[in-house]
Amino acid sequence: MLITIPEVLTAEQVAQARQMLDAAEWVDGRSTAGYQSVKSKDNLQLPDGSPAAREVGEMILAALSKNPLFLAAALPLRILPPMFNRYSGGQSFGTHVDNAIRQIPGTQQRIRTDLSATLFFAAPEEYDGGELRVEDTYGVKSVKLPAGHMVLYPSTSLHHVTPVTRGARVCSFFWLQSMIRDDGQRSLLFDLDLSIQRLARDLKGNLVAEQTGVQLTGVYHNLLRQWAEM
Repeated sequence: MLITIPEVLTAEQVAQARQMLDAAEWVDGRSTAGYQSVKSKDNLQLPDGSPAAREVGEMILAALSKNPLFLAAALPLRILPPMFNRYSGGQSFGTHVDNAIRQIPGTQQRIRTDLSATLFFAAPEEYDGGELRVEDTYGVKSVKLPAGHMVLYPSTSLHHVTPVTRGARVCSFFWLQSMIRDDGQRSLLFDLDLSIQRLARDLKGNLVAEQTGVQLTGVYHNLLRQWAEM
């Protein structure tokens, strides 16, 4: 399930973040790559401990904690601190799968990476290339979103970033462990949640619809209770 989450950050937040990110010191992204991806990764990243990464990362996590679409789609249990990358001058990232297990920086705690997220800080017209291409059951999907928008997709997916031939692509990327390990189950819960919300909105005041909504809400929570891992 690949989901676009619009306007995670406001235009003002994007502008504030870009000021900090543009002024930050970037390092070779291969320094944080695993054995598989180091051979195909060519970009810049903010290093661990970067003040800009910490401040903008906190901004992102605060926004996501109040975003109903993200919460419904991800059902997050743990989220890794957001990281940041920059592509320019033909840089790209070849086809790869994200590591299954990640350690939370500064702790001994590890998380299982169920979902990957990319949040865009550069507008599409600022650069050429730089599409995130994600392979799923139905083929390859190409993603290049407005600044402040985010895409969420299963970490099991093969994906790559095409070469940036003009300008610079600036993004945040991070992983999360969901309460629901299985992507199919998570998709069913998401569709059910949206249907319940739509029913409540479009048929407000209809007694039969309200009773149906209560029943469907019970089904949702019973499935969540059955499938959730805490």
